[in-house]
Amino acid sequence: MLNQLRQMAIFVRTIDHGSFRAAAKALKLSPSVVSHQISQLEQTLGTALIYRSTRDLSLTRDGERLLSSARMMVVAAEDGLQSVSDQTPEPSGELRITMPAVLAHSKLVGQLADFSITNPNVRLSIDFSDTRKSLIGDGFDLAIRMGWLKDSALMARKLSSIERHLVASGDYFIARVKPLSPKDLNDWDWLEFSPVGTRNTVFKKPGHEAITLKPASRISVNDAHALYQFARSGTGLALVPDFMAEEDERAGVLEHVLPDWNVEAIGVFAVWPHNAPKGGLTRFLIDYLAND
Repeated sequence: MLNQLRQMAIFVRTIDHGSFRAAAKALKLSPSVVSHQISQLEQTLGTALIYRSTRDLSLTRDGERLLSSARMMVVAAEDGLQSVSDQTPEPSGELRITMPAVLAHSKLVGQLADFSITNPNVRLSIDFSDTRKSLIGDGFDLAIRMGWLKDSALMARKLSSIERHLVASGDYFIARVKPLSPKDLNDWDWLEFSPVGTRNTVFKKPGHEAITLKPASRISVNDAHALYQFARSGTGLALVPDFMAEEDERAGVLEHVLPDWNVEAIGVFAVWPHNAPKGGLTRFLIDYLAND
């Protein structure tokens, strides 16, 4: 049945263009393929549809009867495809998004809120979790990732960077000799965010040589808020997004350790399946977030 529908579409285009060669050019097929497809249709129907001559084509009576129905089929199909592909002034549909729970406190939530207000016909379903979900396996249209992306078959686009602060509670900080250099922190208690893993941390300061540390962690957790609370409770040092710590730093609950030394900012990426339509809703949202 599917082959016959394809053959009928080729039959219509052949009559519209007046020759196998012209139809083949329009359909980006070879003339022999066009001729073969119509011959197959004639064989299936048990009747001739086209009279062939060296210069032109003409329809048989059965060909005339079939052309009307076949043309209606092609027009209906083209109208259906056009209605789906047309970009309406107001995008509509649903997007399922997964992102780290820590980003619930970032400017990204404000961006998504603005997007929702601007596009009221789009429904957003957002999963906030520090457990990394499978984009394909769990049925998400888009994932927001933090960190350093590994090689992947998925598409990715960097949205922003987040500065990080090395923090400790005031009590933990005061009870130790004030560090003058990152090297002085090697024997301090470090807290690790396990989804990011143990990574060399490079400290930089203008006019100084970069210093790289990879200290062993005392506590490892898979939730950014838990990591933060452990640091706030005085168990050690933690690298956290600056937006997470700024209020407690102002209140003196947390100390920004070695504030004149900077650590590498962490990237925020949009990740999506490679087959997402270029003009589709997923890419529309990604462009919005990247350009906001």
